[in-house]
Amino acid sequence: MLSRTADHLFWMSRYTERAENTARMLDVNYQTSLLPQSAAVAQMGWQGLLSISELLPSYNAKYGEIVPQDVMEFMVKDENNPSSIISCLRAARENARAVRGSLTTETWETQNQTWLEVNRMLKSGEFERDPGQFFEWVKFRSHLSRGVTVGTMLMDEALYFMRMGTFLERSDNTARLVDVKFHAVQSDFFGAASEKDQEYDFYHWSAILRSVSGFEIYRKVYRDVIKPERVAELLILRPDMPRSLAASLNEVVSNLVMVAEDPTSETLRRAGKLRADLQYGRIDEILATGLHAFLTQFLDRVNELGTRISREFLVPVTA
Repeated sequence: MLSRTADHLFWMSRYTERAENTARMLDVNYQTSLLPQSAAVAQMGWQGLLSISELLPSYNAKYGEIVPQDVMEFMVKDENNPSSIISCLRAARENARAVRGSLTTETWETQNQTWLEVNRMLKSGEFERDPGQFFEWVKFRSHLSRGVTVGTMLMDEALYFMRMGTFLERSDNTARLVDVKFHAVQSDFFGAASEKDQEYDFYHWSAILRSVSGFEIYRKVYRDVIKPERVAELLILRPDMPRSLAASLNEVVSNLVMVAEDPTSETLRRAGKLRADLQYGRIDEILATGLHAFLTQFLDRVNELGTRISREFLVPVTA
């Protein structure tokens, strides 16, 4: 396969996944903001959202003060923000259009229809009327895109690069989410004794689980009250949790094996080592040595892995 074609397929999937992840985080933050809470706690939630996506400096440069409506506008409709939902869906569609001949008709039409529909919805004011419904639609279109891809594409290199892009993006996003959300809980909240703080604890961890469709999964796996260390274990180490770091790396490695010509390649070795660290890791050891340090290192390694994949298989990275 031509490296340029592989590059477009890889990034088409990454941008589609990024749009879904942004919609998930915005949706949960929006729903949580409707609950009774202090202005400081509410602001911390919106600030955390910008931090996850590394958008705080560019948001502050444009708006200054953190206002929920401005944050949503910036992360949904701002075409100058490369990580906004509209920018991600446009980039996904442009990448798909560039390799139209490598996609099935169903896969291309799903991407194209999503782009046309999101423009119509934003122009008609549907987002402002019901943000929650809009976020559900973005998530649904991403689910549809993945389903159509797996259900209609030939199981060859094109599909492998698309899957790799999806799960690299997912692992990056889940790591950022866990890191920022654990940092958002002040020490007086974490495992707090008072009834009010315990209530905050419950809503905080429930919101994190819901943002990755993990609330029901948590109940099924642990059958217990929501505990921070178990939330971390579920989202980092459980290979049976679809959006966990372990599950994402399993997919990245299995697809990387299918496209790697050299089974001893350094890219494959590093991907396998990263997966092994998750496969044999224990949450008590991670928490003892520091969750933030673990996740920061994980993000560095995932970003390096993405760069190596680009260098080895895709269009050469230019400075």
